[in-house]
Amino acid sequence: MSDFTSLPDLALRSNRASVIAASDESFEERENLINPWEPRFQEHTFGPKGQEYDGWETRRHRGPGDDWAIIRLGMSGVIRGVVVDTAWFKGNYPPHISVEACRAADYPSVEELSAAEWVNIVARSAIGGDAKHEFPVSEEHIFTHVRLNMYPDGGVARLRVHGEVVPDPALLTGLTVNLAALANGARAVACSNMFYSAPDNMLAPGLARNQAEGWETARRRDGGNDWATIRLAAQGFPEMIELDTTNLLFNAPGSARVVGIDHHGDEPLPPLDDPAWFELLPDTALQPDTPHRFRLPNVPRRPVTHVRVDIYPDGGIARLAILGTLTPAAERKVNYRWSTPCEE
Repeated sequence: MSDFTSLPDLALRSNRASVIAASDESFEERENLINPWEPRFQEHTFGPKGQEYDGWETRRHRGPGDDWAIIRLGMSGVIRGVVVDTAWFKGNYPPHISVEACRAADYPSVEELSAAEWVNIVARSAIGGDAKHEFPVSEEHIFTHVRLNMYPDGGVARLRVHGEVVPDPALLTGLTVNLAALANGARAVACSNMFYSAPDNMLAPGLARNQAEGWETARRRDGGNDWATIRLAAQGFPEMIELDTTNLLFNAPGSARVVGIDHHGDEPLPPLDDPAWFELLPDTALQPDTPHRFRLPNVPRRPVTHVRVDIYPDGGIARLAILGTLTPAAERKVNYRWSTPCEE
């Protein structure tokens, strides 16, 4: 996989994306395009319309025209790459595809999107069956929707749209928000272990449906402890921390500690013993299968850009939330980023 695939999937159903329209879905529903799991297949599962596939499949064209599907991204952002996966479609895949993107305000209808300015982010390209096709994207603009085009018809199992989240500042400024939310631009930048699942999972929208949808480490045998470092969506003042161990019945951490730092620039974060780090939540006992919420009334009102969550000794966290407000400097920065997307 290319480097861009480590970035969040802006088009994932569990990241609140949706397939809002398609030209045709005679064989398989358009919604399958953005399912979070890997495409599945079972032989000899024939329904009234033929073999069943875990993907989007259109009828055979007998005349002019091509098929398309429009996806509303769950998180707006700069797209760095697209994956078109034709898993299990071996004789019924489209020979060519292209991908377009647009930026639209608020919640436009399909009719309103037809008048939007669509940008070609993946040129018409030949693809094969039963394979993942990766296409890096160089456009530096913020997008809210993508359109997958098939020439002329066929089946695609999954569409992945990886990129950097850029939130609308209207949903952040002047409000108490989750500074650790993936949808607001937060990311896990380091961790001690992600044997079972990655720490970015803690930052995903909604509730974890099972323990695989959180962050879980292997069992430690060395006497140490596991940790994850999160770059917050923007510099802010933390006011409450949520550590959710829902679904973790026998592998929740025994306790956890959270520290923060205000760090800018491209230099690596200082070591944990550097006085720039300060405690937000002391080492606190956790219970299995429980959402824990801790107000921070005694923490000095200090700005934070990164937090480190230490769990003792190991285990899993379903969701992490850092509720707080943006600093005035952060509000200016997110407004500037939204209005001038080609600049950093």
